[in-house]
Amino acid sequence: MRIRGLGQAREWGAAHPRAVDVGLALLVQAAVTMPFVVPRPPDLEPATWPAYGLTTLTVLPLVWRRRAPLAVLLAVLAASALYKVALEGPGQPLPYQGLVCVHTIAVLAPAWQRAVTAGLLLVAVPASVWLNTQSLRELTFSLFVFGAAYVFGRLTDARQRAHLVEAERAAARERARIAREMHDILSHAVSLMIVQAEAGPVAVRRAPERAEAAFEAISATGRDAMVQLRRMLGVLRDEEAGGGRSPQPGLDELPALVERVRAGGLDVRYETSGPTAGLPAALAATAYRIAQEALTNTVRHARARGATVRIDRSGALLTVLVRDDGRGPRPSAGRTAGHGLTGIRERAAAHGGTATAGAGPDGTGFEVRAELPVPSPADVGA
Repeated sequence: MRIRGLGQAREWGAAHPRAVDVGLALLVQAAVTMPFVVPRPPDLEPATWPAYGLTTLTVLPLVWRRRAPLAVLLAVLAASALYKVALEGPGQPLPYQGLVCVHTIAVLAPAWQRAVTAGLLLVAVPASVWLNTQSLRELTFSLFVFGAAYVFGRLTDARQRAHLVEAERAAARERARIAREMHDILSHAVSLMIVQAEAGPVAVRRAPERAEAAFEAISATGRDAMVQLRRMLGVLRDEEAGGGRSPQPGLDELPALVERVRAGGLDVRYETSGPTAGLPAALAATAYRIAQEALTNTVRHARARGATVRIDRSGALLTVLVRDDGRGPRPSAGRTAGHGLTGIRERAAAHGGTATAGAGPDGTGFEVRAELPVPSPADVGA
């Protein structure tokens, strides 16, 4: 709960940077006010309103720290020097304003501004110590805290860059995922529709009832493709709006997929073994897409009369097997694997599994086998 609240606070801060800067300035102002409200020793001059006003002037530039960090640092140094020279006000335990400026420059400023800042600090810090206590201990401490502020700023910049790179990689993975989904939906639907349309004219002349079934299969395949495309577009809209993903197809929808392919003229059998209910949604969707792509390849390339789709759950392993009795792999298939088989391997690898494709066990037909590890409930929760 605490991590979630921290993430929400960061998101709010990224969306409202000016409000964050104003809040930071108010926090620093509260810190520099403390020496003015606590009782002072009798031998020291009392705190005055002009001194407090000049202290406030050293804090005010922090509101613009993101827009012009180096200029803000110069303004803070000038106001602080005026405070030291012109007025005898209470001292501060830490140079809060300067630390904020140095940290901001380390995070946001280009290299030349960081170099200028280092030069300014090498001059300003010893000068400030000389005007204050002329103590080597204070000089060492001041250099240490400013150096720490700079180092933490550079670490923050490195972390933000790493997050940006990871976000770009995640976006690329998501684009690849959506491209695979679109490829699976369109290639499967279009392949079945082409097969039915090519068989339609022959069926009209020889078996009108088969032609009617073919046209119904084309219509059903087209409607299913439209439903899945609308679902995919809904996913894109939900993600752009910050919502979650829409449900993806799972193993429960495999019988309907097999029935549509069977209506296209391919005799497909669907078999299951072991408990397939309760699988993680992402794993079930991957198994569905692998079976869909394998059947699409059978329809488009195999010239098969029959095929078998088998889902086998054995312990912590889910096996997806699609086998046909077609012409088998071409001699050049190993050198020029299509996008479909590449997508199947990538889907399996994304879940830590493997996928193989080649001739059937007796050397005839074509077989696609994917073995996907089933994560434990603890892994899914993590």
